[in-house]
Amino acid sequence: MSITIIYTIATLSIIGTSAAIILYFAAQKFKVKEDPRIDEIEEVLPGANCGACGFAGCRAFAEAAVKAPDLSELYCPVGGNEAMDKIASILGLESVKKDPRVAFIRCNGTSEHRTRTSHYDGIKTCAIAASLYKGETDCQWGCLGYGDCYEACDFDAIEMRPELGIPAIIDDKCVACGACVDACPRDLIELRKKYPKNRKVVIACRNKDILLHICHNLCKLPYRH
Repeated sequence: MSITIIYTIATLSIIGTSAAIILYFAAQKFKVKEDPRIDEIEEVLPGANCGACGFAGCRAFAEAAVKAPDLSELYCPVGGNEAMDKIASILGLESVKKDPRVAFIRCNGTSEHRTRTSHYDGIKTCAIAASLYKGETDCQWGCLGYGDCYEACDFDAIEMRPELGIPAIIDDKCVACGACVDACPRDLIELRKKYPKNRKVVIACRNKDILLHICHNLCKLPYRH
């Protein structure tokens, strides 16, 4: 091996080692120390990373909680009041309790109440179908039934029921994350207060005409889940 190659290798080694040492000390000097309570809060959160709290994930929610002067503007719907109590205890703040909520599909247009007048032969998603035409029935306000809300739900809280022609919310599994609300192109799904024994206090229709001679199902009781 020639002396030139040896000198080259030695020089590059010295430069690399020096650069590594400089970068190490620079990283130590400018590193940002993270509040250890962030990890504690993340551990008590459900880890769903669903974004229902308004943040990108549970970690982002924990970081916001540590910085917040109080918890009045923060809430994890999946973890509920139990998780918020634990977070308040970690931060030494007062816990804010909220009534549990559940998703509700404001459509009573089951197969029994809506007669099919056409057949959709396109891509089976509500978003695409809603942009093309009013649907397979005469109701232009009702559920299209292709399951965008079902696909959006990460908690198995929505069932597709072919005999109904529309999806159904399973109240006991619903965590009110709001993913189904965002997925519905016709704004048929709302988050409502969860009443005892899963009672519903809402008109199960979004018909904007509100004319009974057009729709005779407007005030009928919704199907039982």
